[in-house]
Amino acid sequence: MSRLHELTLPLSEDRVRELRVGDMVTLTGAVTVSIGIPTHKRLAEAARNGDPLPVDLRGGAFFHLSTYVREEAGQPVPLYLNPSTSTRYNAWMPDIVRGLGLRLVGGKGGLDDASVAALRDCGCAYLSFLGGGSPLLSRALRGVRSSHWNEYISQFRLLTLDVAALGPATVAIDAHGGSTYDQLRDRAQARMPDILDRLRRARQAG
Repeated sequence: MSRLHELTLPLSEDRVRELRVGDMVTLTGAVTVSIGIPTHKRLAEAARNGDPLPVDLRGGAFFHLSTYVREEAGQPVPLYLNPSTSTRYNAWMPDIVRGLGLRLVGGKGGLDDASVAALRDCGCAYLSFLGGGSPLLSRALRGVRSSHWNEYISQFRLLTLDVAALGPATVAIDAHGGSTYDQLRDRAQARMPDILDRLRRARQAG
């Protein structure tokens, strides 16, 4: 049965391992976001080399959420949140998860097996945000806590945002390796013989 978790960041490993596939969460606190491939490359390289980053991600959340920050009266204002497809970043996510002490990652579409293994080993979970859910997600925005690597366009920067009750998001891959994507694939594969048999009989009857 799905449960709702109202989480406040940062999180402990034990708290994240309590989450199970299908649970729903809302998040309050600081979340770091970027959809930039160059940003992911830099994060993965820093994780591999043990280099310091401009923001400490230990116990925190890093999401594939796009945003644009506009200056208003001399203050940075984030205008929206919109999820991006996480599989674009499969090449770098295992190093990022293993090296930066993250407790939550997320976006839409899931991650590959190497990333799932890193989540399981490190006590990190993947959250699925509603595609097309920008109006709902954007209501959680409270401000910009920090902005780094500002030579990039706004959506590619390493942005840390303050949010309140961000979500709801679904635990799509938990810290034990359970994956809703694997469950959906297995159900689809189990139904395939019957679907093919029905198609065959329909062709024969026609």
